[in-house]
Amino acid sequence: MQVFIKSFGCSTNLADGEVLAGCLVETGYKLVDTVEAADIIIYNTCAVKGPTENRMIETLKRIPVDKKLVVAGCLPLINFERLCREVRFDGVAGPAAGKRIIEVVKRVLNGKRVVALEEAVTAKPSLNLPRLRLNPVIGIVPINYGCLGSCAYCCVIFARGRLRSYSIQEIVERVKKDVAMGIQEFWVTSQDTACYGRDTDTNLAELLKALCAIEGDFRIRVGMMTPNLAKNTLDDLIQAFQSEKIFKFIHLPVQSSDDQVLKRMRRFYSIEDFKSIVNAFRSSFPEITIATDVICGFPGETEEAFEKTLRLIEDVKPDIVNVSKFFARPGTAAAKMREDSVPFPEIKRRSNVAAKLAKKIAFERNKRWVGWTGEIFVDEIGKVPGSWVGRNFAYKPIVLKDAGFSALLGKTLRVRVVKTFTTYLEGEIVE
Repeated sequence: MQVFIKSFGCSTNLADGEVLAGCLVETGYKLVDTVEAADIIIYNTCAVKGPTENRMIETLKRIPVDKKLVVAGCLPLINFERLCREVRFDGVAGPAAGKRIIEVVKRVLNGKRVVALEEAVTAKPSLNLPRLRLNPVIGIVPINYGCLGSCAYCCVIFARGRLRSYSIQEIVERVKKDVAMGIQEFWVTSQDTACYGRDTDTNLAELLKALCAIEGDFRIRVGMMTPNLAKNTLDDLIQAFQSEKIFKFIHLPVQSSDDQVLKRMRRFYSIEDFKSIVNAFRSSFPEITIATDVICGFPGETEEAFEKTLRLIEDVKPDIVNVSKFFARPGTAAAKMREDSVPFPEIKRRSNVAAKLAKKIAFERNKRWVGWTGEIFVDEIGKVPGSWVGRNFAYKPIVLKDAGFSALLGKTLRVRVVKTFTTYLEGEIVE
């Protein structure tokens, strides 16, 4: 039987999809590259935001009626009612299905309609399961599932559950095996990497130190950290980041620059906490890349509160700002805050203003890199034919156009930055 698998959303979901593919191939199924060639289609879905859910639903509706469809990932647990109402499917499985996908697919192909969600929010599949990597030089390593948060706007906890951390030993063994297989870039990922180990009497800093002690030539990108939990181990985290094996990159979502809005969001830190973390990392690593997220139009966000967020972006000058419009998600506390809702046209306006400012600052920050010369690791095929994308020590994407080489993926090159754009740098190879 031929299977088509596609994953959407966060890096943890991509890792889950790699395992789904690996388990099925090991069982004897054949992966194909198109829906048309498949007997069964598995979409590993995301539904973190309203527009994302809408796109997922529309994609699922377009599956030909003569194909078997399994909907995996977060959507079935976030909005199962809508999925049943609008999509014709043969089976559903939650996120982190692991080897359970084998039984789901088997039963679907035998004509059963399968709903396999009972263990989804407690699942923690073995890190030793087979996987088919989306990128042959990148290892995506989930370090925990679930989180410790109770954010008023977030529906992901309904799909991913509460914190379940892997042991340091499990993760180290997984990375050692991948290094031996030639993997040179690792994405340490979860819903919140800063909460790692809080259920097993350890923490992210201890894990990073253990990973950096592994022999081999590789780099680690650390995934999103919530500010309050990052602050709790700040000194240890900065010490861990001293290793050359860790990209000087942090993703620290602020969401709003108004402390009252943060309280309504159930974000357990202040704006000063956020600034202190950024300042501490920049003091130790002046060229570090800072990424953050902001939500525009959360219930109760006044014009003054929004202006504070703009001032924060101007003041902190993050290299990357992921700007989101607020959409009430089903079952969340924020969905009940109707009396304080911001009209959608105003949400859209605020989002446009914030995005425009973020792009301006990103471009200004990137201009500092013109003339920089150093090593990059080529980890991506470029969008334009003949182009490649590499990352430097600060995880800055540097595009090589018309490089004149047929295969640069996985190569370490010395380059010079010659031009800057909002979201990337352009480089040339230095002989």
